[in-house]
Amino acid sequence: MPPTRLSSVLPRPARRAVRKGGHRFGHLTARFRLLPDYLIIGAQRAGTTSLFKYLVQHPAVGRPFLGKGAHFFDTNYSADLDTYRAYFPTAAYKWYVKASRRMDAVTGEGSPYYLAHPHAPYRIAETLPDVKLIALLRDPVERAYSHYHHEVARGFEDLSFDEALEREPTRLAGEVERMRADPAYNSFAFQHHSYLSRGRYAEQLEVWYSLFPKEQILVLRSEDLFADPEGTYIDVLRFLGLPALPLREYEAFNPRTYTGMSSETRRRLVDYFADPNERLYELVGVDFGWSR
Repeated sequence: MPPTRLSSVLPRPARRAVRKGGHRFGHLTARFRLLPDYLIIGAQRAGTTSLFKYLVQHPAVGRPFLGKGAHFFDTNYSADLDTYRAYFPTAAYKWYVKASRRMDAVTGEGSPYYLAHPHAPYRIAETLPDVKLIALLRDPVERAYSHYHHEVARGFEDLSFDEALEREPTRLAGEVERMRADPAYNSFAFQHHSYLSRGRYAEQLEVWYSLFPKEQILVLRSEDLFADPEGTYIDVLRFLGLPALPLREYEAFNPRTYTGMSSETRRRLVDYFADPNERLYELVGVDFGWSR
């Protein structure tokens, strides 16, 4: 087991105070800090937290100060790049890793809303044109159901799953257009109630492919991470140019347990995602073999 972090044993108010003070210090020292070498851009409920937790255990990977996701390019966007730099280790850390471990250090973060957010890919392309992007994609039928239960647990959803699916077009009507028209607008509905929309991966990835070379984007199947976490982790290390050093164990983070989906609802979702999935397989050149 990795050593216990101080933040895991502090009460929530104390953690907030520590993070706030640390980020203030990070902002003051921002000009000495790194920008990310990699971003885990999504998808939500696809294993991004687990992958992030694995990566920051590698001796060449610098852990961002405030945890997994900065959400700088979606809900927390600011023209003040120092606010973002404050999140990451200093350049001295990179020197230390090179001198003591004979490795080239990298750092990054994971904000799974980036993949679907209408502004995030453009903001990232402008700010970090050479960043490496990692997209974890889960069977959209399972992702939608997991997303729904995640929102229920957080108190952001009070409809049944079938009702939420039926209401999604109404809830999201005009939201993306409003976000595009007003870059400062954060859509609660699009972030929290986009169970179907967030699973149409091809239309999201097409934007990223239009802005970044394909070799900068690693697309992974979440089911492979769940079944073979070490193999997927090693693939990501190779993509990042890091030594393939396995971990002692691969804990699953942020799992949720819930009752199964009705067979009728599952069949409707399988039919709904059939064409978007085929479009994705053609785009990435891999048949993920999801629900048929």
